[in-house]
Amino acid sequence: MARDIKGLRGVVPPVVTPLQGDFTVDYPSFTRVIEHLIAGGVHGLFFLGSTSEVVFHDEATRDRILAHAVGVVAGRLPVLAGVVDPATDRVIGHARRAASLGVDGVVVTAPFYTRTSAAETVEHFRCVAAGSPVPVVAYDLPVSVHSKLARETVVGLAREGAIVGLKDSSGDGGGLRYVIADMADRPDFFCMTGGELDVDGALLMGAHGVVPGLGNVDPGGYVRLYEAAMQGNWAVAKAEQARLCRLFEIVWCGVPRTSAGASGVGGFKTAMRAMGIVATNTMARPQRSLNAEESARVEAIMRGAGLL
Repeated sequence: MARDIKGLRGVVPPVVTPLQGDFTVDYPSFTRVIEHLIAGGVHGLFFLGSTSEVVFHDEATRDRILAHAVGVVAGRLPVLAGVVDPATDRVIGHARRAASLGVDGVVVTAPFYTRTSAAETVEHFRCVAAGSPVPVVAYDLPVSVHSKLARETVVGLAREGAIVGLKDSSGDGGGLRYVIADMADRPDFFCMTGGELDVDGALLMGAHGVVPGLGNVDPGGYVRLYEAAMQGNWAVAKAEQARLCRLFEIVWCGVPRTSAGASGVGGFKTAMRAMGIVATNTMARPQRSLNAEESARVEAIMRGAGLL
């Protein structure tokens, strides 16, 4: 039976998908990743997001990833699944399979590749919500889908019940603030920031949590930050955020030889390899994996942050 994710709060990392050298999923490492995150005290897990390299996995692989994840989590935490695809009916298909595998909610972006209008984006979310057996969370990710979810779109969809939450990775703190204010009378609707460098500020303005890719490496740090903020101890939250900002510099160690995305997720995987959590730092093709020199830079930053 699915958990109720309305009113979800806290730290919900977008979980990396470890790969073997032949680019297939490394399931023993994947199990260790999940247990590492749960031991770190996180409040939920988000599989098949950008940090999971979702668009590089075919339908069958996505299903195997979710089946494995749900089995390992075994009901200990809420499980969200990205159902990312350009076309509405394919998203609905992903959502139905994810629900059948036991996830508690699905995370949906605006359509991409096609030049979709705002009205068509609204219709996309309405159709997915109507066709999904589990609740829908909107994912605002303009860097990848090349359109921004407008304040009016998010609030309108929320008030009609098509979405139960927002993961805001737009980098538009002002826009997030407006949505939080607009939905202040609806505590069952959650707004989470995907921005990892200003979580203390987002929580101070009313965000309900964070979806941090860096949380794969240091889940406990984000949990400490969140708990300090919930206790009103903003000095502790600020200090923890400052430490995480220094650690976040691992995401740039592959640039300019790799793309920004490969450097970021590759930085996480490289750090987790150094911690003994995953076996390789292999990235899905055509992305480049971090090399020995870049990996050494990652490890130096980790030592400075007290993780090695």
